[in-house]
Amino acid sequence: MDDTLQKFENLKDSLKSLGSAAVAFSSGADSAFLLKTAFDVLGEKAAAITAKSRSFANRELKEAKAFCKKYGIRQIIVETDELEIEDFRKNPPNRCYVCKKNIFEKIIKAAAQNGFENVVEGSNADDEGDYRPGMKALRELGIQSPLKAANLTKSEIRALSKELGLDTWNKPSFACLASRFAYGEEITKEKLAIVDKAEQLLFDLGFKQLRVRLHSNIARIEVFPQ
Repeated sequence: MDDTLQKFENLKDSLKSLGSAAVAFSSGADSAFLLKTAFDVLGEKAAAITAKSRSFANRELKEAKAFCKKYGIRQIIVETDELEIEDFRKNPPNRCYVCKKNIFEKIIKAAAQNGFENVVEGSNADDEGDYRPGMKALRELGIQSPLKAANLTKSEIRALSKELGLDTWNKPSFACLASRFAYGEEITKEKLAIVDKAEQLLFDLGFKQLRVRLHSNIARIEVFPQ
């Protein structure tokens, strides 16, 4: 744990050196930990920016708002609509890049309008090996990833979150609703709404880690074997 605590101290030092930071906040375990740490270090010079879009589950938006309210953290809501972008609707293999660039351009603008020079997000050290075309957009836009820079892994973030008393410490990983469609299948607001409602139904039934993937008029439900 000593190594983890040293990484945590390094994270706090790096956030403090920024002076102020707007945290891209989705309510997931990683961004929640980053936001709370930034707030603890920077106080009112830290704020959450949450993108409200059709590909972001209503449940996640409500949880993001509740988290900020609980800790007294300022939250800025940015309205986005990726469906206005043809390259997003057509769902090509680089859809995540197109989406991330669009959303973070709006986040950067909102951050600047509210007096924040730096925008940070919650990718961690374990994300490096995954296929994540969206990371290219973050690099191009100069978005910083302090958790990754501190070499903090998902398991370390969960352990530290538990120590901090964050309810998100064991929250299941969640990807945006657009990831439920095979590349090439057109994404529409109706399809996104169907997936959102279907997954909420499963959450209400007690399932935690799950996906509902849509293949034309067929839904495939994914849960753990147990």
